[in-house]
Amino acid sequence: MFPPTKPADTRRLYQQIADQIRAVIRNGNLPVGARLPPERELALQLGVSRPSLREALIALEIDGRIEIRMGSGVYVCASQDAAERATPAVGESPSEMIQARAMLEGSVVTLASARVTPQHLERVRTTLESMRQDGRNGRAQIENDRRFHMAIAEMTGNSVLVRLVGELFDGRHSPISSRMSERTEDSQAWKAAFAEHEAIYRALEARDPQAAVAAMLHHLSASHARWTQESAPPAAD
Repeated sequence: MFPPTKPADTRRLYQQIADQIRAVIRNGNLPVGARLPPERELALQLGVSRPSLREALIALEIDGRIEIRMGSGVYVCASQDAAERATPAVGESPSEMIQARAMLEGSVVTLASARVTPQHLERVRTTLESMRQDGRNGRAQIENDRRFHMAIAEMTGNSVLVRLVGELFDGRHSPISSRMSERTEDSQAWKAAFAEHEAIYRALEARDPQAAVAAMLHHLSASHARWTQESAPPAAD
């Protein structure tokens, strides 16, 4: 008789990787205050990508198992008992959210280019102006960012697309995405995002769907790069 099949782990990838890191801590008998291996070494040891590893580290930090010290490394900061439990979900994977947004909003901006009106353009332009002014005054940019993407979705005239764009954007407010944003969304990041938004607007203004798609995908790819490249400490590789 064959042994029962072990059920596949259907949890988010960062949870699975985080549990592997817990095993590294446990099997290495790393005490509180001990430094984990450098990021490059740990990624190779676990056989995972560095962006996925960074998401797992953020999840463990939220759970209180480790502390990420920018410019220094990653340190154990919880009791041994904490290593035994599974890592809880703290939101969708930010990398997967950006990938989903790129697939959806690339199609959305194509349709928007075909249906754009002067009124639509004015709404998008207004969000850009708000973003410019708030950036100069050091105010938070997230609401302007959301309004920009929603205004483009509304150009399609499709309420389902509008809802989906909003739901995916609001995934940024999950614990894992929020923690990553805290580490990356400085004035320089928002300045870059503004320039990317402006390129999307210009393509819509020209009613050029190819340019609009290219600008949107560049923006979301650049956003992803800002998150994944800066959200974890530059561990001593």
